Amino acid sequence: MYLGEQIKKLGFGLMRLPKEGEAIDVEQVKVMVDKFLGAGFTYFDTAWAYPGSEEAIREALVKRYPREAFQLATKNAAWINCKTREEAIDQFNVSLERTGAGYFDFYLLHNLGEGRTKFFDDFDMWSFVQEKKAEGLIKHVGFSFHSTPEELEAILQKHPEMEFVQLQINYGDWENPAIQSRAVYEMARKYDKPVIIMEPVKGGMLASPPESVKNILTAAEPNSSCASWAIRFAASLPGLITVLSGMSSVQQMEDNLSYMKDFTGLTEAQKKVVEEARQALIKIPVIPCTTCNYCAKVCPKEIGISGSFTAMNIYTLYGDLAAAKHQEEWLVGMHGRQKAAQCIKCGKCEAVCPQHIHIRDELVKVSQTLG
Repeated sequence: MYLGEQIKKLGFGLMRLPKEGEAIDVEQVKVMVDKFLGAGFTYFDTAWAYPGSEEAIREALVKRYPREAFQLATKNAAWINCKTREEAIDQFNVSLERTGAGYFDFYLLHNLGEGRTKFFDDFDMWSFVQEKKAEGLIKHVGFSFHSTPEELEAILQKHPEMEFVQLQINYGDWENPAIQSRAVYEMARKYDKPVIIMEPVKGGMLASPPESVKNILTAAEPNSSCASWAIRFAASLPGLITVLSGMSSVQQMEDNLSYMKDFTGLTEAQKKVVEEARQALIKIPVIPCTTCNYCAKVCPKEIGISGSFTAMNIYTLYGDLAAAKHQEEWLVGMHGRQKAAQCIKCGKCEAVCPQHIHIRDELVKVSQTLG
């Protein structure tokens, strides 16, 4: 039996809790917690970096239920404003204080990949979490990850003591070259690491997919939400601890519980429907960027070309301007690259692009759309 096999396959992601004004609506969270536990689900996922989330779950869950009645996970983001090991370690102590949980069932080094892994190495957070595990303050240690399968393999080879991996997996990103959901999932399985799935509905975007995709799903099951297809796809994969759903309302909770309470996996016919929906999604004309980043190596203005194109593709597919701008800020601004408007149209990028993309023209569209 692998770690988490007996945990039910729907987890309550606490990043997008309902709000009343600017504050988290703790009373609504209490109702959601009660329904979740009442249906037999037990896994809750928060993080030091989720504003107000750890405090909210203390009030809605920890103070109201026996500690052994649930599993609580939180995360350490050593790459956020930490200049010393002590500052990184303090995130753990703050999380313990905020949640009042006494210990964490699952503790994650948060958002490894690219330049962020270096902080956990420099501060030797790997040994710190093992010390806390030995003290009984952490039951299981793992990490969440956003990068390539090759980088995931390097981390797993260097740190075989990690017990699980949390990955962004959904049918929309399954073969997406910018995310590589399938490839990173298969890499985790190669090393026998159980997987926690995050973003199964792609931040809510697969709850309202393009019309061509929605029509396929609705025709197959008129009474099932589009979000249900995304979560069930993820929950059908082998070797999972659970699938996190960032529920923001009682209605979303009730919908998720309705199809996950007795869920045993998609049928072969249902899997074919999801694949048909995925094929419809990839037929929508987007910028055919594979994020090889050859362009980045020659751009004199250090423009975040592939990140800009990923963000623009999100807008094309889902019509969600806010989500596209958020993605642009993360993939371009937070990675120290320049925005599309800084392009001087020198054409060096187009000379090295294996996909023969008219990069200069596309950057103009990005700038006009995303600013």
